[in-house]
Amino acid sequence: MAKSPEEEHPVKAFGWAARDSSGHLSPFNFSRRETGDEDVRLKVLYCGICHTDLANIKNEWGFSLFPMVPGHEIAGEVTEVGSKVRKVKVGDKVGVGCMVGACHSCESCANDLENYCPKMILTYTSINTDGTITFGGYSDHMVANERYIVRFPDSMPLDAAAPLLCAGITVYSPLKYFGLAEQGKHVGIVGLGGLGHVAVKFAKAFGAKVTVISTSPSKKTEALEHLGADSFLNSRDPDQLQGAMGTLDGIIDTVSAVHPILPLVGLLKSQGKLVLVGAPDKPLELPVISLIMGRKTVSGSSTGGMKETQEMIDFAAKHNITADIEVISMDYVNTAMERLAKADVRYRFVIDIANTLAATKP
Repeated sequence: MAKSPEEEHPVKAFGWAARDSSGHLSPFNFSRRETGDEDVRLKVLYCGICHTDLANIKNEWGFSLFPMVPGHEIAGEVTEVGSKVRKVKVGDKVGVGCMVGACHSCESCANDLENYCPKMILTYTSINTDGTITFGGYSDHMVANERYIVRFPDSMPLDAAAPLLCAGITVYSPLKYFGLAEQGKHVGIVGLGGLGHVAVKFAKAFGAKVTVISTSPSKKTEALEHLGADSFLNSRDPDQLQGAMGTLDGIIDTVSAVHPILPLVGLLKSQGKLVLVGAPDKPLELPVISLIMGRKTVSGSSTGGMKETQEMIDFAAKHNITADIEVISMDYVNTAMERLAKADVRYRFVIDIANTLAATKP
């Protein structure tokens, strides 16, 4: 008979979990493995709430495993290290992002792209090498192989840095890979949410000219005055779209709802690139003629490898880039999910695990 999550491993743990696709989260006792020779154990201090968490607790993509402890924007402090760990020491500020394992023998892993490994192990709702379900950061502590540990510089506030482990790397990686992280490039950012607001900050830090593209005219002032974008396009205004046709070198599309991409392709210069990093739950229509006539590209991108994730954090620290956050208590998480579903957050919820989780124990 299979052991319960509380009995699978020797080290007791406590967090909040969804038991089924209703998505309702509640207190949950479980367990984690002992600290192995190459493992790092950390006390979780903060955990960001990603739109992926919302999709997974409701099983929108069809591969959720329950019970589920979400959370892959995890920031904390090292409490124990294995005998072979050289990367960090007890007391260091560290994080765990979207993955905790991969095969380490395929071409992707050899190229520091563990995020594209066919055997990648996600931080939560995945199957670990021992056959048990992985549990994420809505919990009191975490253990992971040192390869999947990211170091935070002392200057970075952990609450506002935590979302960079997913939102940050998800936009940083395509900006770099598709040649948009260069002085003078004109980059469009679609959607001004958890990913979009960080994308604006990174693109500006790279020296790009940035246009925010949104269906919400009310976000214009925020985009231009607070986040430092150079221009704003209301994507529901045909005149504005017409006036900006053929002006962008590339677009990072962060929207996770179904939306038309033909107008976005029209904004690209010849050989421009539209990169999708949001994940709508239904297929989008592909305007093939528009791609052919301008040798334009529609592509996708998913987070980044561990080497690039550390590079991103170091770059963010150097340029004072963090997420704009609303810190919440653990017992507010279900309300936060409801608000996130309505895009009612500026721009990322972060759970204060260290100060509010323990009080929710039954």
